[in-house]
Amino acid sequence: MGLRTGQQYVEGIRHRQHASIYVMGKRVTDVTTNLFLKPSVLAFKATFDAAFEEDTRNLARVYSPIVGEEVNRFNSLHTSPQDLVAKVKLLRKLSHKTGTCFQRCVGWDALNTLYIVTRRMADKGKKIYYDNFIKYVADVQKKDLALAGAMTDVKGVRTLRPSEQPNPDAYVRVVEERDDGIIVRGAKANITGIAVVDEVVVMPTRAMSENDAAYAISFAIPLDSPGVKIVVGRQLNDARRLEGGEIDGLPYMFNHEGLLILDDVFVPWERVFLYKEWKEAGVLVEIFSSYHRQGYAGCKSGLGDVIIGAAHNLAKQIGVVDKSHVQEKLTEMVFLNETMYSAGLAASWEGRKLVDGPGGFWVNPMYANVTKHLVTRFPYEIAKLSHDIAGGLLGTAPSEFDLKNPEIKALIEKYLQGVPEFTAETRLRMIRLLENTSLSVAYLVESVHGAGSPQAQRISMQRLYDVDAAEKIAKFLAGMGNRPVDFRVEPHKKSEAEKT
Repeated sequence: MGLRTGQQYVEGIRHRQHASIYVMGKRVTDVTTNLFLKPSVLAFKATFDAAFEEDTRNLARVYSPIVGEEVNRFNSLHTSPQDLVAKVKLLRKLSHKTGTCFQRCVGWDALNTLYIVTRRMADKGKKIYYDNFIKYVADVQKKDLALAGAMTDVKGVRTLRPSEQPNPDAYVRVVEERDDGIIVRGAKANITGIAVVDEVVVMPTRAMSENDAAYAISFAIPLDSPGVKIVVGRQLNDARRLEGGEIDGLPYMFNHEGLLILDDVFVPWERVFLYKEWKEAGVLVEIFSSYHRQGYAGCKSGLGDVIIGAAHNLAKQIGVVDKSHVQEKLTEMVFLNETMYSAGLAASWEGRKLVDGPGGFWVNPMYANVTKHLVTRFPYEIAKLSHDIAGGLLGTAPSEFDLKNPEIKALIEKYLQGVPEFTAETRLRMIRLLENTSLSVAYLVESVHGAGSPQAQRISMQRLYDVDAAEKIAKFLAGMGNRPVDFRVEPHKKSEAEKT
């Protein structure tokens, strides 16, 4: 059965024989017990447990025609608008369970992207990549593997193409072809959850020219492969994970990102999904980006729910929840949160099937880009409003260890208490939850840079909107031209993926 429990996932990643994982300069041998990485393991674990828990079971599992049984939705291929909607709803619900990024979305989006790209190539007569990919998906689904998607290269000099870089390894490339596979070298940056997955799916990060053919590659490898090195990055407040407390570190699930270094890693041919097909790289990036931008509607609105709830509770604790200005701020937070969510649902319901077979349903690219562009703005405003309601203690509260110190415990309880029915401890707990959620990489920095920075969405929207068609409408209504005959409701152009 293609469904693992959370504990089975944990046991599966406990020991690494080959991969070298570093946290704050030290080699990690067991990611499941390392205090820095354990919160990420717990967040990933939640995605497996969701398939068995009553309130998420129906969202977190889905029938797969590839293996003929139910699989975890995070390893599924989208077959309908309903699947795309279920994705957004699952991500929102899981945010309620974790309070952070649960790190499994990029690998999921990579699977759906590669299905479309390899199927397109098969339809043009090149079946090898599609055959490789379908076998890989079947294996992933049967084993219920945790995947990381790796797209962002380190890029070197941003104005130069991959083949023009002074450092030829600034983009992941093939350095050797063998009868049984290829040797790859390079690095991928800001890879979510990379240290605690079973496998990593690598994709090109940009459109390529013919000179960049060696960089136009996509493949999958077990994380525990010789030559794989991971350097885990730092985050805000991350040292709290090492303190051994149970209040200041809330929520106890966190995500992490890291630098994935591929130091001459061997990839068997059967795990290669794209090689030297440079014309496909740009379309692949467009398809993936739209998938990933649509998904932000779910996880960021789910974290928004946590922040709204925390702000509401803190307003209660200090006796201002019924004040009109507080209610107005809470209402504004709700409006912003639901706007992000609604855009993601629109991108899902307006999706369309790009290729035949057991997958291939894609989001509406315009609405997916609108969704992500809203996400680059609204979480910062929601966070600001929550901080306004919570008060300055959000950034200056004593530690939980002060509260537990018998020498000053009574004084802290006296002076941090607001409304008598709430204790100083309950106030500190909620303050820490709000601080760790609203000031996190998962809610703020990732909202700006994940799935492409704001300008990337603006470029996409500009390309997709047919301003000439809109001008013809305006000219007709102004009496300056004939009524345009256009069967489109929205003046949108076809994306590159839809054109081909």
